[in-house]
Amino acid sequence: MDSPPHAQLHDGSEKPLHDLLIIGGGINGAAIARDAAGRGLSVLLVEKDDLASHTSSASTKLIHGGLRYLEYYEFRLVREALGERERLLGIAPHLIRPLHFVLPQPPGGRPGWLIRIGLFLYDHLSGRGTLERSKAVRLSGSGYGDGLKRETAKGFVYSDCWVDDARLVALTARDAADRGADIRTRTAFVAARRDGAVWSATIRDGGGAQAVRARAIVNAAGPWVGQVLGLTEGVAPERPPRLVKGSHIVVGRRFRGEHAYILQNPDGRIVFAIPYEQDFTLIGTTDVPFSADPQAPAIDADETAYLCESVNRYFAAPIGPADVLHSFSGVRPLFDDGSDDASAVTRDYVLKLGCDEGPQYLSVFGGKITTCRRLAEHALTDLAPFLPAMGPAWTADAPLPGGDIAGGDFDGFVAGVRARWPFLPGPMALRMARAYGTRIDRIIGDARSIDDLGEDMSGGLHAAEVDYLVAQEWARTADDILWRRTKIGLHTGAATRAKLEKRLAGAGG
Repeated sequence: MDSPPHAQLHDGSEKPLHDLLIIGGGINGAAIARDAAGRGLSVLLVEKDDLASHTSSASTKLIHGGLRYLEYYEFRLVREALGERERLLGIAPHLIRPLHFVLPQPPGGRPGWLIRIGLFLYDHLSGRGTLERSKAVRLSGSGYGDGLKRETAKGFVYSDCWVDDARLVALTARDAADRGADIRTRTAFVAARRDGAVWSATIRDGGGAQAVRARAIVNAAGPWVGQVLGLTEGVAPERPPRLVKGSHIVVGRRFRGEHAYILQNPDGRIVFAIPYEQDFTLIGTTDVPFSADPQAPAIDADETAYLCESVNRYFAAPIGPADVLHSFSGVRPLFDDGSDDASAVTRDYVLKLGCDEGPQYLSVFGGKITTCRRLAEHALTDLAPFLPAMGPAWTADAPLPGGDIAGGDFDGFVAGVRARWPFLPGPMALRMARAYGTRIDRIIGDARSIDDLGEDMSGGLHAAEVDYLVAQEWARTADDILWRRTKIGLHTGAATRAKLEKRLAGAGG
C-alpha cells in the first residue's frame, strides 16, 4: 500500500501531508473516510476512543426511512433515507436484513385513515424497492398480535431493516483502510492552525503528541463537534449542536416471531420493541434534552419508567425496572433548528464549510445511520473545490467487506457456512455469518473442529475470532469485543471477560 504524499514543514522536517484529516470514528467519519479513500485521496482518521464507541453504537439498530418524520413534513429526508435503505441492503446483506414492523392501532391513537395515508406515502417515496409494501392486519388470533393485550385487535404492517450499527461502522472503516486510509483509534485531536495552504494539526495517542498536515479537515466528532471547532484556529463559529439523549432497555424476549412492534404513545412519540440477539427484546428510544458530558450518558429512572409504561399499554405481561437486563444511551448531535420539542428537531444532516479562503474545514451536524453513505458523498462534493482531483462517486453499489454474497442470498450463504463447517453450533454459525459475511473464511479457514478455533471463551467466542478482531478491526479492550464487535456481552459474564482480558493482554491490547 502506498504511503501518503509528503511535504516539507517550515522547520525543515518532513511530515505526512494528507488530503483529509477526519476527526471522529463514528458512522459519519468512517463513511467519509471510505468514500474519500476509494476516490484516491490520502485520508487520516483519528478517533479518541474506539470506533462506534458512542452515538453510533447506541442507536435502535434500524435502517429506515423514518415513518414518523412524515408528521414533521421531512419528505426529502424520508425519500433519501428510503433510497439509502435499499442501497445499504444491497451492499451489506450480511449486516442488514428486512424486518416487518407491526403498528397496533390503540383506542385514542392516530386515526386509522391517517396511518394509512402515512404508510401509502412511505411505500411510494421508497420507489420500486425490494421490501414488502404495507398492509392492514387483524392482530387478534394472528402471529402479528403475539404478546399483545386482547383488546388490541387491529393494526398495520410495514417493512424496514435491522442492522448491527457498531459492526456497520467497523466494516466501513475496514473498507476505508483496505483502500489506503490510515485509521487510528485511541488517538485524540488536540488542535489545528493554518500553515500556508494546509492545516498543521496536533494529534495525541498513547505514544504522545504528533504533528500532521492536511489540505482539509472534516469535523465528524458527533456530540463533540462544537468542542472540536473550538480547538481549530481561523474557523467560523457555529451554533452548538442540539444534544438529545436517546436511551434503550433490553429485557427478556416478550413475544414470538421475527417481527417488531412500533408503539404509539399518548404524547405523540413512538417506541420500538424489537427482537434482539435471539433471547431478548430491545425497547426504545427516549428523546430528552441533554447538557451533561456526552462521554458516558446513562439512562435515568424517568426514562426507564417511560419505556416500561409504553410497553405496558400494549403487552399483556407487564414489565418494570426489575426486568431490565441491560440498557444503553447515546447522545445525538442534532442541528439546532430552533424547535422547542426535542422529538421534533430535524434528524436531517447539515454540512457547514468553515473557511472563506485557504485550507477548508467541514463540520458535520446531525445525520442518521441510514444516510451515512449519502452524507459522505455530499461532504466530498462540498470539499471537491479545495482538494486534488478525485475520482467519481462509487459507493452506491460497492459491497462492504463480507457483503459480496452471491445474489444477496443470505439464507443460502448461511446454509453454505453450515455445510462447509458442520462442527459450528447453529447459533454461532448464524452470528458469525451475520458479522463477517464472506470474510468468515479468514477466521475459520481450514479448521476441522471447534477445538481448532482455539480457547473457548464462552458464548460462541473463540481465540481465533478475538485474534482476527485485534488484527483487522482495531479491537483493543474487552468492551470493544463484547459490546461493539459482537454482542456476546449480553450472553456471558465475568468469567468470559477475564479470559478475554488475559488474551488481549497477551496480544498487547
